[in-house]
Amino acid sequence: MENQPPGFRFYPTEEELVAFYLHNKLQGGSDHLSRVIPDIGIYDFEPSQLPKLAGERCRADTEQWFFFSPRQEREARGGRPNRTTACGYWKATGSPGYVYSSDNKVIGLKKTMVYYRGKAPSGRKTKWKMNEYRAIEFSHQSSVPTPKLRHEFSLCRVYVVSGSFRAFDRRPLACSTCGQDQDIRVDESSSRGTSHPLPDANPNVNNEEEESLWDWGHFTCDASVNYDSIP
Repeated sequence: MENQPPGFRFYPTEEELVAFYLHNKLQGGSDHLSRVIPDIGIYDFEPSQLPKLAGERCRADTEQWFFFSPRQEREARGGRPNRTTACGYWKATGSPGYVYSSDNKVIGLKKTMVYYRGKAPSGRKTKWKMNEYRAIEFSHQSSVPTPKLRHEFSLCRVYVVSGSFRAFDRRPLACSTCGQDQDIRVDESSSRGTSHPLPDANPNVNNEEEESLWDWGHFTCDASVNYDSIP
């Protein structure tokens, strides 16, 4: 493969991740997608192993890495995904949110997770985090399009918390005061046969309750960086 020019980085917005990469993957995609975002079972590896498994186009990145992760078999049967690894587990944090297009349409959902080393619930929090994206697809076969949450693949952005301000373009600034999307309902018939409203953020909901509400079933690296040394 040709060498990348100095300063080259793969730094997509959330809209590009969902509207282009994830939707192309769900539609069958093409082989060239794997050069940027490969397919792996994200929970089969420790976070420190993931940078070396990134696509060749962004393997040299020292900050973030991207992967397509297929739906687990237990999740396809209606169960909850298993997010444990050999040495720890990923735990959802905060309130999941929407991913917006540049014209203020909701095109996906995002869940943020933190990696803990050890056994739940007493694991030790690390600096590894992950954003897991699922695409929303609108059906135009009826007079009232029904949004459907796609489960076949998720797109995962794995990164290390650096302490600096980080923004992944969650929503266009010009539309930050709009609230029309709160009425969206997602059809999840592919896994459970029912539709549910998207829950709003609730500071009184603990992590375990939140994880249940937002379960998706419902809803070459730089040699100078030693990733194994990151807690």
